[in-house]
Amino acid sequence: MSAPRVFAQRLPRLRLALDSRQTSGSSLAQYARPRCSGQLTANTPRLAVSAHRSFGLAAQTNNSARWQSLQTSQQPRPFSTSSAMSHGHVDPPKPGEELYVTFITKEGDEHKISVSKGDNLLDIAQAHDLDMEGACGGSCACSTCHVIVTEQDYYDKMPEPDDDENDMLDLAFGLTETSRLGCQVHMTPELNGLKVKLPSMTRNLQSSDFN
Repeated sequence: MSAPRVFAQRLPRLRLALDSRQTSGSSLAQYARPRCSGQLTANTPRLAVSAHRSFGLAAQTNNSARWQSLQTSQQPRPFSTSSAMSHGHVDPPKPGEELYVTFITKEGDEHKISVSKGDNLLDIAQAHDLDMEGACGGSCACSTCHVIVTEQDYYDKMPEPDDDENDMLDLAFGLTETSRLGCQVHMTPELNGLKVKLPSMTRNLQSSDFN
């Protein structure tokens, strides 16, 4: 059989195969397009529909979780506060437990005050508007709460001043043998009846001035 005749016989088969491949490619394209475009059609296979819906549900759930997390992170944080300690505050003594201390001002006026056990002279003076500065806030870092104990017996009943207090007393104006820092003298029953004199001047030098 000659070659032209054989080719003529096979030509219809080639056309049929070509048409079949085009149809198959078109069908695949129909299935593929919805998956890319996000649209579903009646010709989409059930497996593709199920996958599309599962993907959409997962994305929606993920977005919802992220939104809830964002809302939680933006909620105001709880905070706590501690009460501020006001310097110079003393509580009045309980009946029958009063201790007495007398302040002598630079003008010579005497102020006898009833106090509680444990109160220090700086807080007592400031609570009663007496002229005692206490520039360092009672931290034994200055000499502006300098007082002079008027009687040696009461001075001897006090605990010995430590090195920090002695260092600050060296800076005090009008230093005497019975000088103390008011912030370091705490009232006890042994000191009941104590008298202290406020110096005529104070020298506001603090330990930080020498660092």
